Amino acid sequence: MAGEWATVRLGELCDFRGGSVFKPALQGQPSGRFPFVKVSDMNLPANAVRIQDSNNWVSEADLQELRARPFPCGTVVFAKIGEALRQNRLRQIVRETIVDNNMMGAVPRTDRIDPRFFYYALSKFDFSDIAQGTALPYLTVSSLSALSLEVPPADEQRAIAHILGTLDDKIELNRRMNETLEAMARALFKSWFMDFDPVRAKAEGRDPGLPKHLADLFPDAFEESELGEIPAGWSIRRIEEIAERVGMGPFGSSIKVETFVSEGVPVISGQHLRGFMLEDSTFNHITVDHAKRLKSANVERGDVVFTHAGNIGQVAYIPENSRYECYVISQRQFFMRCNRMHVTPRFIALYFKSPEGQHQLLANASSSGVPSIARPVTYLRSIQLTIPPKQVIDMFEELVRSMHLRFERNLDESRTLASMRDTLLPKLISGELRVRDAERIVETV
Repeated sequence: MAGEWATVRLGELCDFRGGSVFKPALQGQPSGRFPFVKVSDMNLPANAVRIQDSNNWVSEADLQELRARPFPCGTVVFAKIGEALRQNRLRQIVRETIVDNNMMGAVPRTDRIDPRFFYYALSKFDFSDIAQGTALPYLTVSSLSALSLEVPPADEQRAIAHILGTLDDKIELNRRMNETLEAMARALFKSWFMDFDPVRAKAEGRDPGLPKHLADLFPDAFEESELGEIPAGWSIRRIEEIAERVGMGPFGSSIKVETFVSEGVPVISGQHLRGFMLEDSTFNHITVDHAKRLKSANVERGDVVFTHAGNIGQVAYIPENSRYECYVISQRQFFMRCNRMHVTPRFIALYFKSPEGQHQLLANASSSGVPSIARPVTYLRSIQLTIPPKQVIDMFEELVRSMHLRFERNLDESRTLASMRDTLLPKLISGELRVRDAERIVETV
């Protein structure tokens, strides 16, 4: 290691302080002056390092009621108590933010350390090693402050942060591009299959604004159905009529922490269902033999997976180029295997991501105790939706396929960038790898 690096206690580089109690009456506001981040908000898209948004916001007036002091931009936040602490997940905030009292913030002293370098440097620690308590581990300011860090000169801090930050910036750009691509697919789905815009335009004698070969696929009239007015010639079908199979995850006792192995069949949980396409990120695994014993809970490419307990309303499909051929769903999931003669996985996933689809999916939900969908398999089979002729679905698939291929390429690139970042990070932070050598590696991407 270079002789210019100095050993410094974290207490000299930052100020640690806990978060604020979040009154239930103030939760759930979709906008406001300050984001209020809870431990659950740390479940960001795979490979992300910065908190860009929140499920809860508070106003200036709320801030006074909470008696909360916002953390400044650049603060590194993390769980300070419970099982989430063991996950050692760190995030950096990009605006003034309030955090929950189950979390803690490390505010870097910018005269001593570069904030971006500080985030990456903190990742070398496993905070669970210094946690106190057994049943409910927790962190203290004194134990965190006593940790030591090797710190290079300011110019080298900035250079290291630039290298690692460049990779993370590209990952974030890919994430935003994918949000745009997903929004485009959702907008087209809504126009064609929820609002019936082309049919409505033709019925009113207006130009539907589509090439003739597309416009000709849509009728110019509506007809009455069990679900109200739908395009003439389209049908109302139950999920059981358009599915090859609908199945449940295993009993909770079938998959336990002690059954996980380093390699094998990946287990899908809620964190993998945040988008409309399965997030092929980090998984727990069980053995192939164990997965065979849970055959009824095995899912494959093309299956659509739902959450029926906990964070209900999640739905995503497994793409054709997924990392694995087979997965096992957890006890909180259930799934649908589409009959491709009638519908496609993309069509079903986009439907249940829509407001109408979410309403249908959650109509049989209970909010007492852990939120859950009652009799999820039976209920899903009974749901009715409007199904267009297969040629219309096929044309929709053709139009959105290129979007989703780009989406998947972005995901693949982000995984590659994250792998490079995770390889370079400990070597740069320890001084094992020099900045010039790391720059040459990054230039090859």
